[in-house]
Amino acid sequence: MFRLISLIALLALGSASALAQDTRYISDTQYIPVRSGAGNDYRIVHRGLPSGTRLTVLETSADGDWARISTGNGTEGWLRAQYLMAEAPAATQLEQVRASGEQLRQRNSELEAELANVQTERSELSTEMSDTGAELAQVTEELAQLKQISGKAVQLDTDNRRLTEEAESLRAEVGTLEAENQRLQDKLQSGQFIDGALAVLLGVIITLVVPRLWPKRRRSSSWA
Repeated sequence: MFRLISLIALLALGSASALAQDTRYISDTQYIPVRSGAGNDYRIVHRGLPSGTRLTVLETSADGDWARISTGNGTEGWLRAQYLMAEAPAATQLEQVRASGEQLRQRNSELEAELANVQTERSELSTEMSDTGAELAQVTEELAQLKQISGKAVQLDTDNRRLTEEAESLRAEVGTLEAENQRLQDKLQSGQFIDGALAVLLGVIITLVVPRLWPKRRRSSSWA
């Protein structure tokens, strides 16, 4: 009989351990003391956990009235299971909602600031794009002008070379004409010299011959 009772107790403890490691919260009661064992006669290891304290149930007693728990800060002990609830108390949930709302408002403010910065950057980029477009148009126009000037420069260079060649040809022709002119002048001077010499010779001849002929005529006249 004693062995049967012991076996039933072990089964009860086993089933109680199977419920371990689930999460619970302190109910709306303000403070719940934590004891060293499952009973009011055990010493208190913590004077009281406040409402909304998040904790983990490690095991429950055979009668289900007590639960062994542990908190995130290392507190561990037994407290009455009637103070445990599966969800956080309304006050805690409200506080969490308020905290979440505050975080959302803060995040919303941050997003609005980021949006304002993005809009400002977008406006600046639009202005830069407009300026860049104007600069591009100006550079394109200048490039077209440079191409036109370059084309004129090439044409001017071609014309300059052609005129230089024509000038060289004309210089050669002028040299040839000057040489021919000099030759003609020399020839003319030579012809003039010969003509002068012939004139002088003719004058000498006339001077020598005519006087001789003239007296004879006079004597013939006198005799007549």
